[in-house]
Amino acid sequence: MLYRVSQRKASILASRSLGQASASRSLVAVTAKTNRSKADRDPAEWLPSAASVQCPYASDWVATKLRWKLTADSKERAALEKIASNCSSTVVKYEAAP
Repeated sequence: MLYRVSQRKASILASRSLGQASASRSLVAVTAKTNRSKADRDPAEWLPSAASVQCPYASDWVATKLRWKLTADSKERAALEKIASNCSSTVVKYEAAP
């Protein structure tokens, strides 16, 4: 449960820095249905249904984790590694939080 609390704190901090270009993908507008579907699940538990956005989604997820120095559990890491195996042209860009 501590992991989820840390994740929520990072979301709040990320939303405060949306003016910075490197944090601009921390929050992405989605439909209410998609938001309810995802809830607070990580990539091990939920991925966008459209394969075309899974690489950008994973890249944004990893960038946010790196920016805020968040950890990933083994299931989350395995899911991200599986996604990454199909994302050879995707680059994760981030700026460390102040």
